[in-house]
Amino acid sequence: MNEIAVLSEKGGTGKSSLTAAFATLQERMLVADCDVDAANLPIILQPANYKEEIFISGKKAVIDYSKCSNCGLCATYCRFDAIKTTSDNVQILEASCDGCRLCERVCPSGAISMIENDKSRWFAGTYRNGYIVHARLAPGEDNSGKLVNVVREQAKKIATDIGFDKILIDGPPGTGCPVISTVTGIKTAILVTEPTRSGFHDLQRILELIQGFRVKPLVVINKYDLNPEMADRIKTWCENSSIDMVGKIPFDPEIVDAMVNCQSIIEWNPYSETSKTIKSIWKEIITRL
Repeated sequence: MNEIAVLSEKGGTGKSSLTAAFATLQERMLVADCDVDAANLPIILQPANYKEEIFISGKKAVIDYSKCSNCGLCATYCRFDAIKTTSDNVQILEASCDGCRLCERVCPSGAISMIENDKSRWFAGTYRNGYIVHARLAPGEDNSGKLVNVVREQAKKIATDIGFDKILIDGPPGTGCPVISTVTGIKTAILVTEPTRSGFHDLQRILELIQGFRVKPLVVINKYDLNPEMADRIKTWCENSSIDMVGKIPFDPEIVDAMVNCQSIIEWNPYSETSKTIKSIWKEIITRL
């Protein structure tokens, strides 16, 4: 099964817009949005979620104030500054709690216990061109890498059930744990960059990461015509580094118009130069799988 991840080292490069365009090119597509901290594809693709499941992302501490003596020992031992004391009581800052259980162990009154973080969710549904799996990591909850794994596994299950041989993944930005969970075991990644110095540097960073996982990179320069000189520099560097560049996309204000109307640029204006370019890029990608 081919899993094709669309990645960028930072947000705002046009990664999700390009993924949405790819996702609406064919009648039958399977998409996994692995940006569990801020999933954007559901906003554009507007899925009908037919399945919603709880994701348990560790535990957090709670205080039984009927037992608490307000001694403050838990705050003294907490290394995450998740507990503060006042003249009235001890308070746990939920968003800062790491769930390490140390406060529970040192509490002399047995007033602290651990409960499961259960506000995060993952979803599987349909959209106008096929199927989508995505998730929402609740604020303050952790294990985003594990939630990415859940999204990928559920997408694979759907692919097996309906006989799909490709999964298109909208990856999270950066080079951290969620990205590592996204690229582990895949063969191909589309790296979206911009023609700027920082964009070039970010491209090199994400390349270094995925090559450590033996993932084949395919580079796309978005908004290349805003800085043709830098775009040419990136292209030359890719050629000299034996990295395949599969296309350059021009700056197009209609992409924003499309997103505002919950459509991809392919749906909004299928005959635009941008849409034609993206279609050509997708064909190039398919030939390299």
